[in-house]
Amino acid sequence: MTDQELLALAIEQARKSESEGGIPIGSVLAVRGKVVARGHNQRVQKCSCVLHAEMDCLENAGRLSAADYRESVLVSTLSPCDMCSGAALLYGIPRIVIGENTTFKGPEDYVKSRGVDLTILQDQECIDMMTRFIAEKPELWNEDIGE
Repeated sequence: MTDQELLALAIEQARKSESEGGIPIGSVLAVRGKVVARGHNQRVQKCSCVLHAEMDCLENAGRLSAADYRESVLVSTLSPCDMCSGAALLYGIPRIVIGENTTFKGPEDYVKSRGVDLTILQDQECIDMMTRFIAEKPELWNEDIGE
């Protein structure tokens, strides 16, 4: 699957989160080109302090082998935060595709310094979705990013 096709699946997850009253961020994990998990931000829905989209996606993937992680790509509609970037580093995920990083930028330079290949698409739909959400629900957004 192409980066754009994977991002489209992550956007579906972001929309799902928003339709459930959550934060519109989605994620997909593909191993050797095959989608193995999808996830969306569920902090509101599950009253969780850790279920960002990427963390939900990794949880939904279940236990994978180190070899699987080394041949995977993590896709997120938004630049991963410190927690989600740390999980990607912990499991040796070599590539992260980011829908956009204009509304929020995680520790991208650090992640790159650790050898991870980042592809930033600056997808307008992702930008618009987060811009609208942040304007409409700034308190919830600030809670999500720890401010």
